[in-house]
Amino acid sequence: MTEKNSLNTAADSAAVDVSARAQQLRDALNLYNHQYYVLDNPTVPDAEYDRLLRELQDIEGARPELKTPDSPTQKVGATPLSAFDNVTHEMPMLSLDNAMNATEFADFYARLQKQLNDTGDVELVCEPKLDGAAVSLLYQDGVLIRAATRGDGETGENITDNVRTINNVPLRLSGDYPQRVEIRGEVYMPLAGFEAYNQKALAAGGKVFANPRNAAAGSLRQLDSKITARRPLEFCSYGLGVVSDDFALPATLSDIFQQIHSWGIKINPELTVAGSLAEAQAFYAGLGDKRHSLPYEIDGTVFKVNNLALQQRLGFVARAPRWAIAYKFPAVEQMTELEQVDFQVGRTGAITPVARLKPVKVAGVVVSNATLHNADEIARLGVKIGDTVVIRRAGDVIPQLVSVVLDRRPDNATDIVFPSRCPVCDSHIERVEGEAVARCTGGLICSAQRKEAIKHFVSRKALDVEGLGDKLIDQLVEQQLIDSVDDLFHLTLEQLAGLERMAEKSAQNVLDALQASKKTTLARFLYALGIREVGTVTANNLASHFGFLQRIMAAEKDALLAVSDVGDIVASHIVNFFAEPHNRDIIEQLQDAGVAWPEAEPQGQDDDAPLAGKTAVITGTLASMSRDQAKDYLQQLGAKVSGSVSKKTDFLVAGEKAGSKLTKAQQLEVEVLDNDAFMALLDQHGIQHD
Repeated sequence: MTEKNSLNTAADSAAVDVSARAQQLRDALNLYNHQYYVLDNPTVPDAEYDRLLRELQDIEGARPELKTPDSPTQKVGATPLSAFDNVTHEMPMLSLDNAMNATEFADFYARLQKQLNDTGDVELVCEPKLDGAAVSLLYQDGVLIRAATRGDGETGENITDNVRTINNVPLRLSGDYPQRVEIRGEVYMPLAGFEAYNQKALAAGGKVFANPRNAAAGSLRQLDSKITARRPLEFCSYGLGVVSDDFALPATLSDIFQQIHSWGIKINPELTVAGSLAEAQAFYAGLGDKRHSLPYEIDGTVFKVNNLALQQRLGFVARAPRWAIAYKFPAVEQMTELEQVDFQVGRTGAITPVARLKPVKVAGVVVSNATLHNADEIARLGVKIGDTVVIRRAGDVIPQLVSVVLDRRPDNATDIVFPSRCPVCDSHIERVEGEAVARCTGGLICSAQRKEAIKHFVSRKALDVEGLGDKLIDQLVEQQLIDSVDDLFHLTLEQLAGLERMAEKSAQNVLDALQASKKTTLARFLYALGIREVGTVTANNLASHFGFLQRIMAAEKDALLAVSDVGDIVASHIVNFFAEPHNRDIIEQLQDAGVAWPEAEPQGQDDDAPLAGKTAVITGTLASMSRDQAKDYLQQLGAKVSGSVSKKTDFLVAGEKAGSKLTKAQQLEVEVLDNDAFMALLDQHGIQHD
């Protein structure tokens, strides 16, 4: 019988002893944790793990005396502490001497040979130097009883509750282990988790971490371990501290690492043994090459003499062992001066502030620019022109300005002023309340947005110019044959046929497609203009409501808000777009080139219709019909159907799984009709429905 089947059988049997069941669940969950976080080889789905964990939580909730220190339920966090207790390390947690270049590392190797009075090769264990926080884990009879920070090497802080929450730290060791053993290692935050955490924090307006090292250290020092439990931390061992005399350790450090791994503790997969100085140097170089492709940050390589007897002969000096060294990589963080800030315009009109820096070498590369993201980030950092700042570079990521050294701020430091007009095309810059990104409103004429604007203009739902694909548009722009969308209609056969992979017949087909696209509809033309958040539905509603382009261009915000699906933000986008003289000029040039559509007075609304003048919103899943059908029925009754709830909404039709629109309707005290009430409304007014 499989483990899973035996668990299910036990769960179904009323005769099973609750205490035995709890232990069975603990053993299974600890095994699954080991398979998932240490072996990277999960054997059950997450849902099965969650089911078993909930069962164990229920048992321990009903029978608290069955809760044990190694229970997987202890990983969810404990009651917040008022302060951390101090821990005195039985064996000091020493630091390592550093080698900053190849010469210093070679000198270290030569010292080993001299102190051992042996000119032969010295075997070294090589491992990445993780950029995190050093931690000591003490196990008694295989159970984690204490975790502590390194502190000053002699005294650290008791962070047991926090470390218990780290998924790959076993609360009970596996296999054959000492009666008492201290496992030392690094707690770090993997890069994927770090980026995800910061993005979530930025979106919520919270504090972001400067780097993964700070993230790990800050997470471990939370007095509320439930906060730590939500942080994506991992632990990796780099050695042992105290070990009880009852256990015979192997003779080499490399074998000790394998022993640690057999207990269910993670060791670094890059760990290897170098048999000579040349092999050690090659490991350092190879790790440096792959440094930025690793899923975690490292700041160097640690080399330790492999033979434990030789370690004892070499001994210690001051607060560091003679038999180990950290060979550091070039720093990914440096200080420099912020000399100026420029503002760049992205392909979608986003305005990005770029810091111009006094050049500084970071991680082996000279950096003179760094991103500042947006106005909110500038405000969060509190940075000014002239400040001394900390710059960070990791891999291919654009260098970032991560903090300001305030005590070095000069008297003549000046504020960074965000522009009100686009630095490329001089159009107004728009920033919608609640959005972090400011954008240029000159979508049709801004050269920074040119390619994207043209690609959108000819797309299938817009003017639908067959044969005019992305690569062809790229060529036309790069060879300066077109500057804006109106130039498309002045292209010649000779110009098109002269492009790469364009025969005369293909070129003529494109010209024919452009000619055909001139006959369009007002809705398609509005959509083709690329006004922010004006999709096909909104474009159709605008065309139906106003009937004429000039009326839309002249409409004020209040008039636009009367259109179905147009809210405050969309209305602002429309007003801002048509306020730009450049955009109006392009529209006029398109019309001069022959782009045209039928215009007519909009159909007057039947004032006698039962729901004339009413605005409705539909949300959720209706049991009796689709939302499109419901919309059609409401429009037959004369109602306007909007996509968002506002004070102007008369009623909301809410089906199953109605979300935020229902909440907002309730807050605004808007009438809510459920499926039955909506069906009764249709029946009342004689609407035939299936």
